[in-house]
Amino acid sequence: MRTQITAFLRMSLPTRLITLRKENSMTQQAMADAVGIHVNSLKKYEAGQAQPSLDVLKKIAKAMHVSTDFLLFEEHERGPNDKMSLQFEAVCQLLPDEQKIVQEVLESLIIK
Repeated sequence: MRTQITAFLRMSLPTRLITLRKENSMTQQAMADAVGIHVNSLKKYEAGQAQPSLDVLKKIAKAMHVSTDFLLFEEHERGPNDKMSLQFEAVCQLLPDEQKIVQEVLESLIIK
């Protein structure tokens, strides 16, 4: 799993968009609809023929449940806090009972 994450972080924006879309079992049309953009725009972003605006990047990040930093920056361009942010974002996607378990583990480690 860690190898997959590391490989993902070395991808270009077009490759990340394609990978995120496929990981979420979405067609280009479904992702474009979720983001609120025309499918042709998404096709151009995925092909590397165009760059999304900041507003569109925010919409993509929100629809795909990742940060804009995750979409834009390579792993070596991020600080340690960004790594933690990504992990916390992943925790936020868990079910409430799973989130509670993670919270309890963190609290037990912090109290040590």
